Amino acid sequence: MEFSSRLLENAVNEMAKLPGIGKRTALRLVLHLLRQPKHQTFQLSDALSKVREEINFCKSCHNISDKELCEICENPNRNKELICVVEDIRDVMAIENTSSFKGLYHVLGGKISPIDGVGPQDLNINSLVEKVKSGQVKELIFAMSPTMEGDTTNFYIFRQVQDYNIATSTIARGVAAGNELEYTDEITLGRSIIDRIPFEGSLKS
Repeated sequence: MEFSSRLLENAVNEMAKLPGIGKRTALRLVLHLLRQPKHQTFQLSDALSKVREEINFCKSCHNISDKELCEICENPNRNKELICVVEDIRDVMAIENTSSFKGLYHVLGGKISPIDGVGPQDLNINSLVEKVKSGQVKELIFAMSPTMEGDTTNFYIFRQVQDYNIATSTIARGVAAGNELEYTDEITLGRSIIDRIPFEGSLKS
């Protein structure tokens, strides 16, 4: 792809680093921004700068937040004895869209994947185990995507907490094996939360 401007080429190359954005799509986006009033482009760049520099992660559940505690953890109407364990922030958004879950979340920040060099120490597992040790949590719902890595992560956490007085469950397999939660329709995902099954039972299936 030939460019008449080095500035345009640099902007396209940076835009193309975003997931799912190829060079042609990046070029269309950059040219679109050039056609807009300058203030709109500056608003976009300012919003991106602020989200990168000022965003926080909830000190309790590791969800994205503007403050130390996210709005979900601060909500007095949420069931603090029930924690839904998810891979990342997109899963929190997906489950919240179902309006089927009224507990709290714990965002691991990934899943155990030896092939990708991700081990338990790279995830927010220790803070979850500490919550269980405190005795305030009555049930963990494993809501990882039903992939081999997700199942491995579930089992690792289960082994860490099984000696404590806590129930463990997993979302029902209405979510097809191998699917990511964020791509599952809201009705199926909501039912899978409501119809969750004991985690030990899922090991036998």
